[in-house]
Amino acid sequence: MKKYKIGYTTGVFDMFHIGHLNILRRAKEQCEHLIVGVSTDEVVESYKHHKPVIPFADRAAIVEAICYVDEVVAQESMDKFEAWKNLNFDVMFHGSEWKGSDLYNGYVEKFTTVGVDVVFLPHTDGISSTMLRERNGK
Repeated sequence: MKKYKIGYTTGVFDMFHIGHLNILRRAKEQCEHLIVGVSTDEVVESYKHHKPVIPFADRAAIVEAICYVDEVVAQESMDKFEAWKNLNFDVMFHGSEWKGSDLYNGYVEKFTTVGVDVVFLPHTDGISSTMLRERNGK
């Protein structure tokens, strides 16, 4: 397995669960320094059309407390290439459920031109914040 210097991943991390922890652990196993972009409430509302259950500041504090995370930044835009311009990571990690999508095929193509790898990590079956929200009628 290739060891990268700076890794980057993003997420909402609403109602933090084992799937979130698995992504962060697997990402950290492959890089020296892991930066995690936590989506702001505004970003989440812009594409999910609902507010997160847990406010941004609390979600960021939870992610920052995880031992696999070296740095937390606010994800104020869904544009991962813009994030790379500011953070200079050499690998972006994302859940495998996005592999092969038009959006991420575009990211892979664009990041390849600047020497950044995109690594898709296995999704944890049977758990998601959406499932938790639906289970609890939210």
